[in-house]
Amino acid sequence: MDGAKSLGLPTRLGQSLVVKRTTSTDIIWESYDTNNKMWFQADISLFDFSAVKTNNPEKAEFLQKILKNAVRLNSEFLSQWNGFKIETKLEFPLSWGLGSSSTLIYLVAEWAEVNPLLLYFKTEEGSGYDVACAFADGPIVYINSEDEVSYTEIDFSPKFKDNLFFVHTGVKQSTQSGIRDYLKAVKKKSVLVKEITKITEDVQSATKLSDFEALMDKHESLIAEHTGFERIQNKFKDYKGGVLKSLGAWGGDFILVTSDKGIDSVKSYFEGKGLTTVLPYKDIIL
Repeated sequence: MDGAKSLGLPTRLGQSLVVKRTTSTDIIWESYDTNNKMWFQADISLFDFSAVKTNNPEKAEFLQKILKNAVRLNSEFLSQWNGFKIETKLEFPLSWGLGSSSTLIYLVAEWAEVNPLLLYFKTEEGSGYDVACAFADGPIVYINSEDEVSYTEIDFSPKFKDNLFFVHTGVKQSTQSGIRDYLKAVKKKSVLVKEITKITEDVQSATKLSDFEALMDKHESLIAEHTGFERIQNKFKDYKGGVLKSLGAWGGDFILVTSDKGIDSVKSYFEGKGLTTVLPYKDIIL
């Protein structure tokens, strides 16, 4: 959010979008989950992109915002008054929060032939790193500062990746509320940005699990110190297998967990806490 160099790890799981022309004068939008169950539907007017009919007015309003901004970036987009049938399909459970909104912005940008990051910044208030991840082919270093917005694909495949796991907390975190909470709470931004940038650089060259864990622990401590947010470790004080790291919006959907005892040990601990989704690094990271 404030210009620190950050490491983004795109996931193997994403979202697809299929566009079909119709004889209608509206856009018929249908969104399906991993079980092919339709979780969102809207009939969108081509006049102002408002929902003539929908099962979720809040989602329809967000979609209207994306489409309007896409047209602002490309006046030819949807200018012919042709109707469309749109189907989107998630490759991950909606509750996981792996980027249903950011991947949607990227997909609409592709359809509208506009820059995905420009569309994001017109639509949302975040850093844009998640949209950069949506079109990256592998891990990236992302910067969003006053001087530049850039991403660089990097070769990041740590020797200790078999010791890294992602655990779903069972909590659906709102990215936008997380951003607002951060902006309200953060102190001494310039110091924090410098420290976090150094951690990102050191993580890329870490060859030992113990070094990586020390960096993750330092990252957690820095964010807690500069925002007052609670460290995720405080919720799992009896975890002895390694280090826990908050991901995305602080205290959000997933946490990064390290362990030198293997996935069975990690699963055993977290299942005891009622958390049953434990994903190995190699199964989820692109």
